Amino acid sequence: MLGARLLGYAALTLIGSGLFVITFILGRNPPAPRPELGARGLKRRRALEEGGLFKTIEPAMRLVSGWFDGISAPRLKNAVQQQIAYAGDYLGLSANDFLALSLLSAVIFAGIGLFMAYVGNMPVLIVIFATLLGAYLPWLQVTGAAQERFKAVNRSLPTAIDLAALCMSAGLDFPGALKQIVDKSSSKDAVLKEEFSRILQELDLGHTRRKALEGFAERVPTESVRDFVATVVQAEAKGTPLAEVLTIQARMLRMRRSVRAEESAAKAGLMMMGPLMLMFVCIILLLLGPFVVKWMSTGLG
Repeated sequence: MLGARLLGYAALTLIGSGLFVITFILGRNPPAPRPELGARGLKRRRALEEGGLFKTIEPAMRLVSGWFDGISAPRLKNAVQQQIAYAGDYLGLSANDFLALSLLSAVIFAGIGLFMAYVGNMPVLIVIFATLLGAYLPWLQVTGAAQERFKAVNRSLPTAIDLAALCMSAGLDFPGALKQIVDKSSSKDAVLKEEFSRILQELDLGHTRRKALEGFAERVPTESVRDFVATVVQAEAKGTPLAEVLTIQARMLRMRRSVRAEESAAKAGLMMMGPLMLMFVCIILLLLGPFVVKWMSTGLG
């Protein structure tokens, strides 16, 4: 037992030495600059103003992010950057920032695992488990933020389309209708308001309406958004009155949402059968358990 523990600590020492050498080599790169402009700069500034743990580790994250500039992993970095875009430039992170955050989280959790192994006399495998959990935790945060963002857009889109159709029926063009929705929005942090603002900014910079809307579909690749973008682009190409098309689109999205709600309600009954059966078995055991114990005791006596 003692030999296995010593062998485990020796392996951890070798791993730590290797990580130290790699860190020394990569540490020659300068820290990554803090984003100041664009959507990333705005999200980073908001995250720092809110304070918390991210503000504490942000300087160390930028330092480690500079290390990852010297590592070429285009497929990994592209996948990470795409997920960050889905999450709405979460915390203003870049791909290198995200990888640095994962590395710092893994180191922190590895330290916690070492403490538990040393103080609690637990197996060394707890260190490996804690390290993997720490490395995976930022990915869970980003993917969870992306899913919440998609749900928020799907909930708000039918109402926004109705408002846009109403504004266009009153004489406004499509960008003007989007501007009215953005200006009259009650929540300054609404996801759909943020996306519409970005579409208007891209239009002001000279992008075509099609390109701006396709960018919206790339950032929020849900079925509702893709249908909305395809409808607007097709109506523009064929010269169809956009207000009538948007009214029909909003009605279809509401019907689709109602169908999804009915399907979820139908599935909920089946999903509850398993927990209900377990509760029923537990109740039976609680009721019959004392009689079984008494019968066994009498029989043994």
